[in-house]
Amino acid sequence: MPTITQTLFERATDTLSDRLDLACPMNAPAGFRHLTVAAIGMAVLILGMMAIDTRMLGDEPVWLKPFKFAVSFALLFATLWAVTSRFTERWQRNVFVAMAVLASAAAFFFEMAYIGAQAARAEPSHFNESSAFHETMYSLMGLGASALMASIAAIGVAAWLDRGARLGDAARIGILAGFLGTVVLTLLVAGELAGNGGRYIGLPTEGGPRLPVLGWSMEVGDLRPAHFLSLHMMQAIPLLGLLADRNGLARSAVLAGVVLYAALTLVVFFQALQGLPVVSA
Repeated sequence: MPTITQTLFERATDTLSDRLDLACPMNAPAGFRHLTVAAIGMAVLILGMMAIDTRMLGDEPVWLKPFKFAVSFALLFATLWAVTSRFTERWQRNVFVAMAVLASAAAFFFEMAYIGAQAARAEPSHFNESSAFHETMYSLMGLGASALMASIAAIGVAAWLDRGARLGDAARIGILAGFLGTVVLTLLVAGELAGNGGRYIGLPTEGGPRLPVLGWSMEVGDLRPAHFLSLHMMQAIPLLGLLADRNGLARSAVLAGVVLYAALTLVVFFQALQGLPVVSA
């Protein structure tokens, strides 16, 4: 039998759900589907640019950063599409969920346009303090990233509030915990990245050892591994919840996964702050 605490929590959840029950014409899964297709299209286009334009920016091809961002956006939007497609019709057309779609779209198109323009000029888009314009644009990208985090949190909460969604109990709590975990950990790591003025804790040698494909430094502290882990908690934990539902595991297994994943991210983060690489050469 449910405890008094569980009953009160469920009543509070239903009350909040009713208060947020504001409909709009936009269909959220369709919106995120369009954004997924747009991001994949950009990734393919940029991949073609990488084959044509072989200029370098520091130790990386000029088009590598836009390509990574396009792929990251595609994965983000595909995840949000998959989650919202499980919502009831009522929540698929909820005004707050629609606002998350619009905020995500605005951040996506702005960031990709600026990062792409900077790549075409062979100039860095991040940590560029060469002019007031570049500083302003970097600040606006930070605002866009905050809008994305707010959108992720909104979808995670909506998944929890939508009691009729085609989600098992473990998957629902996995989405809530995974999405909110991504927001909290990403703000922590990204805040350190912005305050540090770069990705490294220490000074790597030019052409020094790096992890293949990922490009993470193997000789000094690099904040990108922790950033990678924080961003992808929103895929890892919901997947764990889905597996728990399919295998009849309790929700406690998901909560244990949340603790372990967060701990791993924090260990990698604090290791980088000590100037130590995630993997030594």
